[in-house]
Amino acid sequence: MRHRCKAATSAEYAIGTIAAAAFGAVLYTVVTGDSIVSALTNIIDKALKTPVK
Repeated sequence: MRHRCKAATSAEYAIGTIAAAAFGAVLYTVVTGDSIVSALTNIIDKALKTPVK
């Protein structure tokens, strides 16, 4: 019985690791997309050009 618990736990960690890797890949694709990069660039440019009062 104890051996089954270890195997189940290992399988759960493996599934969690795969899910985290897939989420990271999707997030990387979204963040490095052209629209996101240009939007962030515009925000940074606007912030740097804003006069300080």
